[in-house]
Amino acid sequence: MHEEIEEGKLKKILVIIGTRPEIIKMIPVIHELGRKSKIFDSRTCLTGQHRELSYQLIKYFKIQKDYDLNIMEENQNLHHLTAKMLEKLQEVIEDFKPHIILVQGDTTTAFVGALAGYYQHVQVGHVEAGLRTYEKYAPFPEEMNRRLVGILADHHFAPTERAKKALLSEGIKESNIIVTGNTAIDTLLLIQEKIKDSPPQLGELEPIISNRRKIVLITGHRRENFGEGFKNICEAIKSLSQKFSDVSFVYPVHLNPNVQKPVYQILGKLSNVHLIPPMNYVPFVRLMSLSHIILTDSGGIQEEAPSLGKPVLVMREVTERPEAVEAGAAILVGPDRTKIVQEVSRLITDEKSWNAMRQISNPFGDGKAARRIIKYLGTVPL
Repeated sequence: MHEEIEEGKLKKILVIIGTRPEIIKMIPVIHELGRKSKIFDSRTCLTGQHRELSYQLIKYFKIQKDYDLNIMEENQNLHHLTAKMLEKLQEVIEDFKPHIILVQGDTTTAFVGALAGYYQHVQVGHVEAGLRTYEKYAPFPEEMNRRLVGILADHHFAPTERAKKALLSEGIKESNIIVTGNTAIDTLLLIQEKIKDSPPQLGELEPIISNRRKIVLITGHRRENFGEGFKNICEAIKSLSQKFSDVSFVYPVHLNPNVQKPVYQILGKLSNVHLIPPMNYVPFVRLMSLSHIILTDSGGIQEEAPSLGKPVLVMREVTERPEAVEAGAAILVGPDRTKIVQEVSRLITDEKSWNAMRQISNPFGDGKAARRIIKYLGTVPL
């Protein structure tokens, strides 16, 4: 749908977000839209795909929830989530009548938001476009979510040149792609500045920090690792904790029972393994900055850690963010017990290797991605 905006009228932008990673990465975009209020009338729609952790971030960054779908239910599967979200988003789009919808990344919220926009002939902008593994089920469902958004979107905000090349290879017009860097780096630098003079407290972890023990930070939640993969990961951490009794292994444990069960069964009684609840993002940034090594299956942490000078071991078979691996800031170890033990051991004992990884420049951006996105949106004809 193409229309002319009357002189003096604002360009209407609807930002659709649902999970904590989306919110983290869209905060600078929402703030930048707010700063350009003479050009844009922007509204934020929270789907509720993640609830408690999302609301904490919304409150901290003073993001206004113009629409809150609150759709998540316990044990809800992807079929119900997708159908319910699509129906609710139809109502939001009909109410606000946006000129452009912005979605982020590879979540169900991003896919359904793009689909809802397409159904109602609204232009769609995709933040963090072009990341690919070309493995249909790895990560699941994120790989296909992202590729389907790529087909539905009109404007593609690629974080890197590699992502742009992927989009070009799929037939996306070059004029519809802009390389911006990743907005995650914008947010990370913003938080570092905010907490510099008043760092958030880390509760039970403060004695570890005071004693200056090396910290290996662990996060894990990917569906493709459920079952045998998580058992292998936990067995590797157990072996490492026994091998390095003077190192603290800190694991904020995801609430999913498929994660909780093996983690607490295998790691629950180890004195130097600290299993803690999921953390708010701001204190988590401080914990990342204090860590010696980060062991993760998270996409966002792969992007953020190089800006903090932290080596990352990626517990996935493939990654849609290979730039960090190619640059030498990350190592792909998969959910492989032997590889995890081998690489963590090497980085704990070999200071030269550890230093080499932590000095790599971040290939994902310079903290100005949101400004580039909003500048582009200002030029989009409707």
